[in-house]
Amino acid sequence: MNVARIDPRKHALSLAEEFKAFAFKGNVIDLAVGVIIGAAFGKIVDSLVKSIVMPLLSVVLPSNQGYQNWAWTIRGQQVPYGQFLAEVVNFLIVAAALFFFIVKFLGWVMRTRKEEAAAAAPPLTKDQALLEEIRDLLKAQAAAAPGARP
Repeated sequence: MNVARIDPRKHALSLAEEFKAFAFKGNVIDLAVGVIIGAAFGKIVDSLVKSIVMPLLSVVLPSNQGYQNWAWTIRGQQVPYGQFLAEVVNFLIVAAALFFFIVKFLGWVMRTRKEEAAAAAPPLTKDQALLEEIRDLLKAQAAAAPGARP
């Protein structure tokens, strides 16, 4: 390899072009936006749990202290469970929100898109219809043959 033939400007330019191609692809940007929105959503849910849900739970459950100080005493050892309970509630709220968004909302959107695609599909040509009929007949014949596998 001839060291004199290596031009550092070309190498830097190609590195910059590769980085630009990687960083500004739609998938990477979508992922970055999703991570940022997810982090913000996590903070909102965390605040909801710590500021509203758990204090309301403290009012309902008989206790003279906040949920952060809830603890069991076993053989003289404190086992704090209040903060853990808050984190479990936090997780359940995030999981429920994700379930409703991904399964219910996006599932509905995907079903709608599939229905639109099926409705927009052009009718089969005569050749295609005949080929489908031949395929179905061959399948039925193979299934009826002795020793045929399902």
